[in-house]
Order: sequence, then structure tokens, then C-alpha cells
Amino acid sequence: MTEDRIPHAETTVGQNATLVVSAGGTDEQVDTAIAGTARTKPARPERRRGFGKWFGATGWRHLIAIVVSIFAVFPILYVVSASLNPHGTLTGTNQLFSSIGLDSYIRILTDPQIPYPMWFANTLIVASVTGLTMVVIGALAAYAFSRMRFAGRRVGLITIVVVQMFPQLLAVVAIFLMMSAIGDWFPAIGLNTLTGLILIYLGGALGVNTYLMYGFFNTIPKEIDEAAKIDGAGHARIFFTIILRLVAPILAVVGLLSFIGIVNEYVIASVMLIDPEKQTLVVGLTKLVSNPRYADWSAFSAGAVMAAIPVVVVFLLLQRYIVGGLTAGATKG
Repeated sequence: MTEDRIPHAETTVGQNATLVVSAGGTDEQVDTAIAGTARTKPARPERRRGFGKWFGATGWRHLIAIVVSIFAVFPILYVVSASLNPHGTLTGTNQLFSSIGLDSYIRILTDPQIPYPMWFANTLIVASVTGLTMVVIGALAAYAFSRMRFAGRRVGLITIVVVQMFPQLLAVVAIFLMMSAIGDWFPAIGLNTLTGLILIYLGGALGVNTYLMYGFFNTIPKEIDEAAKIDGAGHARIFFTIILRLVAPILAVVGLLSFIGIVNEYVIASVMLIDPEKQTLVVGLTKLVSNPRYADWSAFSAGAVMAAIPVVVVFLLLQRYIVGGLTAGATKG
């Protein structure tokens, strides 16, 4: 008699709920019956996948990620080890961190014959001013090409693309002669000036960055502009209050790439800047190892490690704009 009154362990959730409802039970009793049946239902043991199936599904990705990480991190470790080696030679740094010391960092910061602080400051000034100016002017030009219709618009876009096919290195001689002539009339923007170098950098990379931002501006729905125009907003207000917030990711990418490219640029900076105190980091550090007999590789490595700090800081500051897409959910549908 007892076995007939006890419900079987394999009774389904729907059967228990039906019995309670048919007996005139309340909603709370129905929920209790469902929860009780779910607890009494035996759980099936999970089958563990073999190593072969796991490796074929996701394991090979972890292996490739580890190999790529080692390949990318090893040069950084080697440079850091060379900067901490007080002997100043690359042959003594084959064993990583065999000897550790801060002599190279102290020497490059305090030696009067190595104006490293001036190189560092010049690089930050040129890279920061050029990057910010390039982002502002490029965004204005991209907005005009994307939202406005005017004579010569198509020809201007094609010209930007065609000009970028020729590397700036081909124009080094022309740039030197032009800046030398300009320096005779306007010494503030001629040779051996940071202002002249900034102007050259702006002219060289402004076209490709404008075209890059132009493609991103086209992805912003034009309905946003039309809604703002109905409320009485003009182009300036739409651009500075609405569009700039939506295109923040591409502005961050352009600014970061411009900053990194200018910090690492050597050819034009070596032609433009002659005074050692006005040179940039790349030009100045190259002189430390230009003579193989007296090359100070330890000081060079120390300077390279410190030169990488601003790039890392800028990347960390702009990371949230690069990763996140701010245009999601701007319009319905």
C-alpha cells in the first residue's frame, strides 16, 4: 500500500504538475511540485572528451597562441637584458639576464655628451603635436568628403589615393631643397627646426588617414545628421557634438598609428635635424651604434626601452576606444 502512494522517481515534471492542478492545488504548490521533481530527477554523468578531440577543437589554437607569444616576447626580453648588462656589448648578452645593473640607464641620462632627455622631449613634442593635428584635420576633411557634395569631391578622393602610392622616401631630396629655401625666408619652419619637421609629417600621412577616416564616416547613419538638422543644428554642431563621439574608435586608431610611426621615423628626421640637441630619439640613438668599434649597445638598449614607454602609455589610454565600437545602437532597426 505504501509503494502505491509514493510517486515513482522517474515521474516527469509535467505529470506532477498535472496531478497538483487536478487536485485543486495553488500556484505555489505547482511550483513546489516542479522544483521537487527536478531535484529527484537523477543527473546524467558528463562524458569527458578525449585529448585528441579537445586538441582538434580548441587545443591547437592555444598551441599557436603560445608560440606566437614567445616569438613576440623574446626580442623584448633580449633588449631589456642588453640594457641591464653593464659591459655594453651584444656578445655578452647571449645569456639572458646573466648580469644585471643600472649603469647604462644612469649613463645615458647623466652623460653630457648624450643629450638623451632632449631627444626624448623632442620626440614627444613632434609625435604629440603631429598626431593631434593629423586627427583633427583628417576628421574635418573626412566629414566634408562623407557628408557634403561639392565640385571636385571625386577627383580629390582619387588624388588622395594616387598620391599615397608613392612613398615619402622618394621626395627626400625635394623636401631638403624646399625646406632649405623656405628657411632663408622663414627660419622658424626651415631646416633644423621641429616646426618644419611637423609640417612635413602632416603633409606625408594626412592623405591616407583622411581616406581611412572617410570610410569609417560612411558607416555612420545619415539619419542621425538629418534628425539633428531638423532640430536646427548646423554642420559644425553636428560634427563636434555628435559625429566625433561616434567615430572615437577610428580617431584613436589614427592617433595611435601616427604617434608610433613618428616615434620610429628615421630618414626624414635625420635629413631635417642637424643640431644634436634638436634631434629625435631614433636619430640620436642610432649615433650611439653607428661606429662598430665604439658602439655602446647597452646604452642604446636602455634608450630603446625608455623610448617604448610613451608608446605603451598611449596605447593603454586609447585601448577602450580601439576595442569598443561606439556606433552600436545609434539607430533602431
